[in-house]
Amino acid sequence: MGAHARRGRAGKGRVNALVVGALLGAAGVAAGAFGAHGLKERLTPEALGWWDTASRYQLVHALALVLTGLLARQRGLALPWPGLLFLSGTLVFSGTLYAMALGGPRWLGAVTPLGGAALIGGWIALALAART
Repeated sequence: MGAHARRGRAGKGRVNALVVGALLGAAGVAAGAFGAHGLKERLTPEALGWWDTASRYQLVHALALVLTGLLARQRGLALPWPGLLFLSGTLVFSGTLYAMALGGPRWLGAVTPLGGAALIGGWIALALAART
């Protein structure tokens, strides 16, 4: 095992869950603050609710990505499935809610549960990875 794998660094084509989780968390804090302060007077209560849900799920799953990266680092192996599912799920789930809040088409609401399913899959994949 090389030094890169022991340090938990992502190899070619792999997601570095620690880095991505930290960046997603920073963006989630910014999105939450923007929604609370910058959009408060511009959006309907329903749209603000979508924005709030999107930023909350983004923050929770940013932490899940960081946890995935720490577990991968501790075990000295790659954990691609939890990281990819958390990342793709967050992008789809939160992304569709952000878009709808900003006036995107309502049909995006039909896509949002696909992101939620990926997030659930990420938690299951993390549980399976943690038990071995």
